[in-house]
Order: sequence, then structure tokens, then C-alpha cells
Amino acid sequence: MSYDVAALRAQFPALRAGTAHFDGPGGTQVPEAVAQAVARTLTSPIANRGRVTAAERLADHTVLAARAAMADLLGADPRGVVFGRSATQLTFDLSRTLAAGWGPDDEVVVSRLDHDANVRPWVRAAEAVGATVRWIGFDPASGELTADDVAGVLTERTRLVAVTGASNLIGTRPPVAEISSLVHDAGALLAVDGVHLTAHAPVDVATLGADFFTCSPYKFLGPHCGVLAAAPPLLESLAPPKLLAATDQVPERFELGTLPYELLAGTTAAVDFLAGLSPDTSGSRRERLVAAMTTLEEYEDGLREHLEAGLDALPGVRLWSRATHRTPTLLLTFDGHDATDVYRFLAERGVNAPAGSFYALEASRWLGLGDTGGLRIGLAPYTDRDDVDRLLTGLRDFLGVR
Repeated sequence: MSYDVAALRAQFPALRAGTAHFDGPGGTQVPEAVAQAVARTLTSPIANRGRVTAAERLADHTVLAARAAMADLLGADPRGVVFGRSATQLTFDLSRTLAAGWGPDDEVVVSRLDHDANVRPWVRAAEAVGATVRWIGFDPASGELTADDVAGVLTERTRLVAVTGASNLIGTRPPVAEISSLVHDAGALLAVDGVHLTAHAPVDVATLGADFFTCSPYKFLGPHCGVLAAAPPLLESLAPPKLLAATDQVPERFELGTLPYELLAGTTAAVDFLAGLSPDTSGSRRERLVAAMTTLEEYEDGLREHLEAGLDALPGVRLWSRATHRTPTLLLTFDGHDATDVYRFLAERGVNAPAGSFYALEASRWLGLGDTGGLRIGLAPYTDRDDVDRLLTGLRDFLGVR
């Protein structure tokens, strides 16, 4: 495996401050190339999309380039890539649109493992039309959510199942492809929250079987915006509320108002940056992205194992991230100590590892942690072994372990 983390770190201006960042699950730092793409777009002559003036053409090119980039990252059709303010906003909009076709005889399934952004929009939409909400649990001891867990709540009345591609709280990666087969056999749609998964592994929306897949570029080195990917024919079958003068074309009919061109330029730059991590510089961008994300996944898994070995040696520390297939995101609690105190102690030493439930309220409550959660440690492409060792030293110091 070829992964030069030192060379990669040199491209992140924020890392020059010397902080060890384990807060990537809440939003990663960005490389210089992304910042430059945003600034360049903001300072270039630009206008609403069109094909007459150079400013119009730049806006149009920026949008189309970002759709193509996200399609390559997700293995999706660029004509089915929708941009929005956030994954949360996109899911709320989508849920209301789909709910227009639901009624009291219908059922919607949500997961206890998910971020609230893939729970509450569906719950609220179902409640608005009198549909029934059914819940998928998971094993609190292992953190596993299985296809059998999903099968147990599906009925002939199920219209949609919402499940995460990876838990942003404990890292669990459910078997989405298996779940998809069950959901589609039941005649329902599958909405996958891919916000956390996309940052850590290769994604192929078709292989996963996701009808709707959301993600957020700021979780994988890009700027703050949201992305929804779906098959164009499926999007064309939906009629979201929109302004009368707005185009009825897909995917634009789902994008309300003028898009943030500078953020889309930054998104393209982030995807290109990830593609540049591929050990093989030949091939299409999609091929390089798959290779790069595979390499990154192997690197982060190796670093996670080093971190877990260090954590195992610490007394009174409980690790809640135990699923066999998971991202390098760990949730810790401490016997006799509040995780927030650990968070503050580490921050004073230049180590950012925040505490909380991180909007995964159902998961935190299901684990018995209430709304408090624990200390979350997230590895990112720029995390190195020195960062991990600094974190472990800080934890030892907090616990008084020598």
C-alpha cells in the first residue's frame, strides 16, 4: 500500500497550527486546493447559469463539473446528483415530497443507529399524513445492525426504509446491500445516509442498492453543502414544491434558488484531491477514486488498530465501537469521569476530540448513554501515528496512568 500521510498533511494549512484533529466526523479540515477553488470562483466574473456571457458559462460549467465529480465519487449518474445546503435539508425536502403519496395505511421504517437527519425528517413526514413509523433496533453490546433486524419490521405496507451507511457515533457499517434486497422485495424504497460512510470507504450507489443516497462534502475535505444522489427516472417521478418560474428539469427541480457556485467548485476540488491519493495515476477519475478510497480505508483501519491497542491498556475506559465492519470512529466513556471533562482536558493540550451524542440521539439513548453520549474519536485522511500517540498520552495523563 502506498500512502504518504506526511506529504498529504503538508497540503492542509490548518494543520500548521499544531492541533491533532480527531473531530473529522463533524467536519474535516480542507486542503489548500479546495480553499483556492472556492476563492477563485468567488473572485471570478460569475452570474446565474446560462450560455451567453462568459460569466454565465462559468456558473454553468461549475455546476456541471460538480455533478460529474460527485457522480464519479459515488458511482452515480450525474443527471441524478442534487445539491443543497446540507444533507439534513435535502432529506427534509425529500421526505415531504415522498409523503405527499403516503397515507394512514402506509408504514415508514427508521433505524435507532442513525443520525437524526435520517430519522426525524421521515418521522415527521409520516406523522403529517398519518402513516405508521416502525423502528429498527441494533445490538447495544456489539453495535451491529443486521439484515435480520430490518426483515423483522418490513410488511406489505412499508413504503420507505431509512438506514445509515455508517454510524457517525460508533462507526458501525450495516450490510446495506443485503438490506436493500429485502427492502426492494417488499416493494419499498431505501434511503441511505451516506454522510459518514463516504468519508472513509469507496461508495457505489448502485451496488449498495440505495434509491436515495445523501452525503456532505465537508465530511471529506470539501466545503459545507449537501448532496443527494438518485436515479434520474426516480427523480422524474417526484414533484417537489418549487417556484412557478423554476425549471422542471431534473435534477434542477429539486434545487431551490441559485446554487452556491463557490462551494460546488470546492466540492469538485475535494473530489479531485481524493482522486489524487490513488497509488495509480492512470485510469478514469472514478477508477482513481475507488483505488484512493480503498487505500485510505486500509490506512485508517491500520491506524485504528494502533489506537485501539493503546485504548485497551487504559483502565476504566469503555469502547462502544465494536462492530466487525466499521469506520475508524470510536466512542468512549470513562468510569467515574464525564466525557466532557476529558474533551476539555485534551483540548488544552492541542488534541481535538469532542464529547456528545452528535445528533445520533436514538443511538446514544439505545446504548444507555442518554443524550450525553461520550468522547468521539474520528480518524481522517490527514491523521498520523503521532496524532494518535498524542491522544493516547493525553488520555493517560487525564487518568493518571504512567
